[in-house]
Amino acid sequence: MALVTTGQLAEELGVSRGAVNKWHREGLITPVLTTPGGHHRWDVDQVREQLSAGNPRSRER
Repeated sequence: MALVTTGQLAEELGVSRGAVNKWHREGLITPVLTTPGGHHRWDVDQVREQLSAGNPRSRER
């Protein structure tokens, strides 16, 4: 499992970093790891699954 930064996740999903941060604040997605400095690391496939489970519109993609 390769973990990516928030910016890399946003690029992979075709959205802004702000969208990723908003989804995290709203509890739609959770990072695999948060560094001691507060930076999140994500598994792209896991985030896609979380979005599909929590947001019916994401199934349209």
